[in-house]
Amino acid sequence: MSTRLLFGIAILGLAGLLVTGALVGGTAPAPEKLSVTAADTTDTLYTQRPPSRNGIGKVYMGREISKVMGHRGANWLERPARKTKERPDLLVDSLPLGPSDTVADIGAGTGYLTFRVAPRVPRGNVLAVDIQPEMLTIIRERIEKRGVTNVVPIRGTVTDSNLPADSIDLAYMVDAYHEFSHPYEMMTALYEDLTPGGRVVLVEYRREDPSIPIKTLHKMTEAQAKKEMRTVGLEWVETKEMLPRQHFMVFRKPGE
Repeated sequence: MSTRLLFGIAILGLAGLLVTGALVGGTAPAPEKLSVTAADTTDTLYTQRPPSRNGIGKVYMGREISKVMGHRGANWLERPARKTKERPDLLVDSLPLGPSDTVADIGAGTGYLTFRVAPRVPRGNVLAVDIQPEMLTIIRERIEKRGVTNVVPIRGTVTDSNLPADSIDLAYMVDAYHEFSHPYEMMTALYEDLTPGGRVVLVEYRREDPSIPIKTLHKMTEAQAKKEMRTVGLEWVETKEMLPRQHFMVFRKPGE
């Protein structure tokens, strides 16, 4: 196990959980971390207007934030057509992963991708982050049923994923970021969590393509995503378009 991973586990308070076996059945506690309090900045980034049909009326850098798909939509995340229409196999194959990486699945939902990524980091961990306890219950049940030892469920908040600082090699968000009610705070906190040179992969339905049968506010343009990531200090690395319906956008925290 790498030194960085041991450090991350120590901060999370997971060492005792690993010894007792409580990790599989519980949710990892969050470490203490400096809170994001950029009130003056966020006041200039957010505006409010009457909500559209699928939005919350809160506008971030010109983009109205969409409503959240709650846990009642869990079956939609697991729909069989997803394998052919969205190619999660290509998505996972394209993630810049190392076998010992600590990876964060932000907005993990049912763990649809979490459990596909876990075998790719056999000496690392996948931190499955969600704000909905119902989703985390599903993930815990699957951890126990499948006997997976390197997936850790974590309860986040709307402003912070509750991850340890300087511990995440890769964070990915698949069809989730556009629903964040506090995107600036979330991404500022995540920036702190990344190691120097750590990557963020943002996967979103292509808003540039009106033929994609997804509600408009649940899509993002590449230009909008780049603008929002740049605001929190992340550098754009590349955008891959191998997926049938989604942008695969890679960003990087400056450093090593």
